[in-house]
Amino acid sequence: MNDMSGRYAYKAQATPSKEWLRALSKYRTPNNKRSILEAVVTLAGFFGLWASAYLALSASFVLSFVFSVLGGLFLVRLFILQHDCGHNALFSARWANDWVGRFLGVFTLTPYDVWRRSHALHHAGSGNLDKRGIGDIYTMTVAEYKDSSFWGRLWYRAYRSPFTLFVVGPIYIFGIMQRLPIGCMNQGKKYWISTMGTNLVLFAIGGVLIYAVGFWPFVAVFGMTTFIGSLTGMWLFYVQHQFEETEWDRPEDWDMHDAALYGSSYYQLPKPLPWMTGYIGIHHVHHLYSRIPFYRLPEVLRDHPVLGEIRKLTLFESFSCARKHLWCETERRLKTFKEAMA
Repeated sequence: MNDMSGRYAYKAQATPSKEWLRALSKYRTPNNKRSILEAVVTLAGFFGLWASAYLALSASFVLSFVFSVLGGLFLVRLFILQHDCGHNALFSARWANDWVGRFLGVFTLTPYDVWRRSHALHHAGSGNLDKRGIGDIYTMTVAEYKDSSFWGRLWYRAYRSPFTLFVVGPIYIFGIMQRLPIGCMNQGKKYWISTMGTNLVLFAIGGVLIYAVGFWPFVAVFGMTTFIGSLTGMWLFYVQHQFEETEWDRPEDWDMHDAALYGSSYYQLPKPLPWMTGYIGIHHVHHLYSRIPFYRLPEVLRDHPVLGEIRKLTLFESFSCARKHLWCETERRLKTFKEAMA
């Protein structure tokens, strides 16, 4: 059991994680008009930047690239809208969340029903060492790494390299893995319909655009926008759980609410990045109470400033997270390979 006199002592003076649920519950009600506005603004910005990137191709590739980068950020925002739909948080009606989520999944290249299931498993087991690898970035403990063979260590180092995580990873996830109902192959036709339906609509839209603007202009704009968006999304997901003071526990010591609040970061980004990324940087609050619409997360920090001091991570500080790969169960922190082997 958790021992407040030892490794959990820093929580002793804090409000117990579970006790925050009542205070946070008042933020769970979505404003449907606000949600529609957020969706319209984000879609308009995304399509407008897509069009701008295409039109700029004939004048300047650099200008087209700038529009594509901005479009990639709006793609991240679209994903956050879909993400909230998956938590039944964007609209008050479940059917609205589901159908808007499925629609957005075409543009985020993410089959909604499959992703919603895997993401729910991520929330249910986040920080549990026995449930690693389910909807998260696989993390070895120091002891496991030391006990691994030469080839096991080599594989893990290759897997955790920035090139694999932030270049190969997004291409694999959005180009291959999410084109099939991975993890749901034998869970019923619902997940096959979700995946193949998303693929069918995606390919149909792609075919129409290729016919209208040409193959290479489509590849340039779609490819740049999608890659920037997926790379940004991958980085955000990484720093939300892969920071030095995160939390991992064995099942006997694991607590879902503690793992949510202390095992997720508050990524304090400079403006306008919080808006562009759908305030997903307030990830510790989101994990503790996932039914809160994304646009209400800043309200939580405004009304409860103490939450803004928990697991705070600045943009500059976050770059060091890319070097932290091994969880030390004795020191309760993520370590670099060099620190772990010292």
